[in-house]
Amino acid sequence: QVQLVESGGGSVQPGGSLRLTCAASGITFRLYTISWYRQAPGKQRELVAVITSGGDTNYVDSVKGRFTISRNNAKKTVYLQMNSLKPEDTAVYYCNAMLGARGHWGQGTQVTVSS
Repeated sequence: QVQLVESGGGSVQPGGSLRLTCAASGITFRLYTISWYRQAPGKQRELVAVITSGGDTNYVDSVKGRFTISRNNAKKTVYLQMNSLKPEDTAVYYCNAMLGARGHWGQGTQVTVSS
């Protein structure tokens, strides 16, 4: 059974940092492209960051220079380091694993940035 479990969310003041973790099981993790998405209330889910099986990364413009995605294939884990957080980063963050047409989602973790 495939499972993606996100953790590390919480409440933080503007300018603060959080590190999200996505732990995978039930897949050949090293072959998958892993992405972080987020969905704010009343808004569509948007792609935030992606890391390919080869380690290439890409980010939405609004988080470039502030967020860093990385992976540890031995631990079947992907991280999203989020620095200089802004109120507009508030959302539920989801982990997604894709290989060809096969995709899997985690349950999400809430990030709230507020003073």
